[in-house]
Amino acid sequence: MKKKIAIIGSGIAGLTLANFLYKNKNHDFMIYEKNDSLPLDEGYGIQLSTNSIKILNKLNFSKVDSEKIYHPKDLDIYNIQNKKLCDLNLAQFNSNNEKYTTLQRSTLIEFLKDDIYTQHIRFGKIMKEVSELKGKVLIKFDDNTNDLVDYVIGADGIFSNTRTFFEKKKNKPVFKNAIALRTILNSTSGLDIDQSKVSLMMGKNCHLVIYPINKNKDLNFVCILRHRKNNPDNIKILLDKIVKQNPNLKKVYEEDLKSWPLYATPKILPSSNSKVFYIGDAFNGFLPTLAQGAGQSIESAYELFNLIKNERGDIQKIYFLERSKRAKKVRRRSNFNFFLFHLSSKFMQIIRNFFMKFFLKRKSFVNSYLGTVYKN
Repeated sequence: MKKKIAIIGSGIAGLTLANFLYKNKNHDFMIYEKNDSLPLDEGYGIQLSTNSIKILNKLNFSKVDSEKIYHPKDLDIYNIQNKKLCDLNLAQFNSNNEKYTTLQRSTLIEFLKDDIYTQHIRFGKIMKEVSELKGKVLIKFDDNTNDLVDYVIGADGIFSNTRTFFEKKKNKPVFKNAIALRTILNSTSGLDIDQSKVSLMMGKNCHLVIYPINKNKDLNFVCILRHRKNNPDNIKILLDKIVKQNPNLKKVYEEDLKSWPLYATPKILPSSNSKVFYIGDAFNGFLPTLAQGAGQSIESAYELFNLIKNERGDIQKIYFLERSKRAKKVRRRSNFNFFLFHLSSKFMQIIRNFFMKFFLKRKSFVNSYLGTVYKN
């Protein structure tokens, strides 16, 4: 039987689900977005491993302009002083049609919006009330419009407003005592790195990641550093702590940097309503230290779509069991990387560097730690 679906949020997760529903044609759906437009001006980069490219290819991801994406083949790992420690071959997880890909987030949003922008997105929509009516969910918005639907899909991020309407259990995101800084570089500003690769630099209570996001090799730069306040009084003071570890980074920090605090979801909880589902960061918000945020948004949307398409019985239970199992694996690795990248003791850094060199040469370890995530 044809279902009517409301998707709350037009980020990567919501747009991915919408594209599969649009392609399938068996259900009616609408995306409700609180903002007045899509964030197409967000130029920061994202990394997509083969687990997400495999799914996007079902939506003809190959039609994206090849000049706007990049396929780095390797990850180079350095200490904060720019001394190379070891490397990892990212291409080992690739196939002919599924390759590790970097690009600007806005490029992916632009691709995902193409077929659904005109008829399937409503902007400026903020929920003000929900209720049950004849076995369905009635959503009322603050502009005095409403929708009666079979399923509600919360795709509105880690601070999901949808959850506040449907869940009694609090699952407030936890500040991880860290700040992220981002910018786009036209060059490496004097750093001795290979601009065709993903570069990871690990320092005391911080790490940096630099990678190309298109064929022009514009570089996404992100620095994550430990900080006890979620709203730093003076970013310059934070930057000074990093520049002291490597003065060559001073040129990078003269760029236009944007900052925000890092949060993560403390628990993975099921929906208490059989008609309400959460995907992407609304299901579970990860730390960015495994570069799987966008990938897990895409995966969760596709998993839920298949359950809806196949009209599986007890969809809520099946979805939660499978998604939480996957999310826990990614979360464990993300949290471990967060700890490993930020060691403050020089002695512990020496031990870490030794074991990283050792284990990254072992194919069995790499397949177990990364392969099971990248090639889901």
